[in-house]
Amino acid sequence: MWVWRLCFIADSEALPQKDIIQVMEKAVRGGATLVQLRGKKWSDREFFSLALEAREILRPKKIPLIINDRIDIALAAEAQGVHLGQKDLPLKVARKLAGDRLIIGISVNTIEEAKEAESEGANYLGAGPVFWTSSKEDLKPTLGLEGLKAICQAVSLPVLAIGGITAASIPEIMASGASGVAVISAIARADDPERAARSIREAIDFSIK
Repeated sequence: MWVWRLCFIADSEALPQKDIIQVMEKAVRGGATLVQLRGKKWSDREFFSLALEAREILRPKKIPLIINDRIDIALAAEAQGVHLGQKDLPLKVARKLAGDRLIIGISVNTIEEAKEAESEGANYLGAGPVFWTSSKEDLKPTLGLEGLKAICQAVSLPVLAIGGITAASIPEIMASGASGVAVISAIARADDPERAARSIREAIDFSIK
């Protein structure tokens, strides 16, 4: 079930491999409605193995698993979705490979990228970075709240805001038109990931009442 509220990105650059699944479970207990597995530091075999493990944990909870970049692993592990960046496999090619088996999300930083993704059949967008973040080295220009709002207004797709997001920034994020948020550091690097996730989820739920 796709609930566009809180996506936790379990990232190999933010967490040791041995902690990925444990922190993911804590994020889910705290209210994450989606999980994206991002494994740029893992071998193909490691990534596939973790994807299988995550899928088996998430499936009974009806929480979709999204694989970052790797459509081959998403298909092989029977994940529910794949998330692509602007430099990854073109969306049209990904859709041809996946058919209707995968939800496909695209990272966007401009209105033009957002409109193109929508026209090519993306199911959702990850818009950012909204604020500065240390989670990515090749950081694109920050959107700010006005930039996020412009993207949300330009498309009819669900938009997940990403980049430097904390519980305190949630009201403004949601007021900008986002369907939800995607976070890495705010949960992965928290002393208590479950509590951090719950704080963000509660802020989201309060903002959409």
